[in-house]
Amino acid sequence: MKLIRLACAVALVLAVGACGSDSDSGQQAAVPKVAMQQEIGASEGALNLVIWAGYAENGSTDKKVDWVTPFERKTGCKVNAKVADTSDSMVALMNTGQYDGVSASGDASLRLIYGGTVAPVNTNLLRNYGEIASYLRNQPYNSVKGQMYGVPHGYGANYLTYRTDKISQKPTSWSIVWDPKSPAADHVVDYDSPTYIADAALYLKAHRPDLKITDVYELTQEQFDAAVALLKQQRPNVNQYWSNYLDEIQSFKAGDNWAGTAWQVTAQLAKSEGAPIGTTIPQEGATGWSDTWMIASRAEHPNCMYKWMNWISAPKIQAAVAQWFGEAPANPKACQFAAKGFCAEFHANDVDFYRRLAFWKTPVADCGDSRGAVCVDYSKWTDIWSQIKG
Repeated sequence: MKLIRLACAVALVLAVGACGSDSDSGQQAAVPKVAMQQEIGASEGALNLVIWAGYAENGSTDKKVDWVTPFERKTGCKVNAKVADTSDSMVALMNTGQYDGVSASGDASLRLIYGGTVAPVNTNLLRNYGEIASYLRNQPYNSVKGQMYGVPHGYGANYLTYRTDKISQKPTSWSIVWDPKSPAADHVVDYDSPTYIADAALYLKAHRPDLKITDVYELTQEQFDAAVALLKQQRPNVNQYWSNYLDEIQSFKAGDNWAGTAWQVTAQLAKSEGAPIGTTIPQEGATGWSDTWMIASRAEHPNCMYKWMNWISAPKIQAAVAQWFGEAPANPKACQFAAKGFCAEFHANDVDFYRRLAFWKTPVADCGDSRGAVCVDYSKWTDIWSQIKG
């Protein structure tokens, strides 16, 4: 199956300043009370979105790839999309109050919820909501106490990706990136985000049972310090920290990266361009990402945003976006409209595969269990990340 390529779209991404203030760290004790919309009214004529590249294609990247124009014609909502390159950028942009909605990943969504930046979503107004895979609904990264704050969109794993000409045997453990004596030493690639601390915690969860890590995003100070120590130990062997996956593709192609974290679309694009690439989910499992369309609490065009959430969650549109971006669609019915083999390749609606992933979630002080508010919140993850990289 030939993956529809997104590279030209991602190349247009412009960097936006990261947001690291305490106000968006997700450490508030309670979710602010924000009204939930009760009906969808007439179109306001416009829709301002913050998106990942490739989530709102209007034919300008590829004239054959366009699900925005039909939406505009049907609803009268003119779409203006702002591409963000990181979750921190998405939070910063949404906090300006200039946007109606966002395609937030789990490492941004709780910050938006606890900051009062997004509103609870009335799922009764979403005609396709019941079709969304059950394991993507009412999750810790897109809901609070049973209240959804968006509609799931697409998801994927953070694979262990490696050069098959440099690593002779398929790795069975993430030790290939953490062991100082790894055959990939000096050629390790990591995701450039404080959220990557969770990947270290995932490894320790399996190899340091004495730490008693249960959730890699809910770490006590002792657990957090152990993860940070592992990352600092690894630092001399890291060749690249990536945020734009085009940069990672080039490094894999050049042979500078031998092993590390990558999205499936990254590996496939690198492979299609001649790089000898393999992917696997090791015995420890992997982290992953699930994106959710969320509506701003101060949305100027809320009716258009609800119309967009209905449009983007429909099976045919889900199939189009998933194949263009390279992800599993949240609506399994999309597989009826996808290319043969696509959904199997991306593990769409594969519950067993899903259970092996620890989806990104914003760390907050409340551990979510009997330990209480003793976990390290995202503001501290952000502070330490720059020290880790050096």
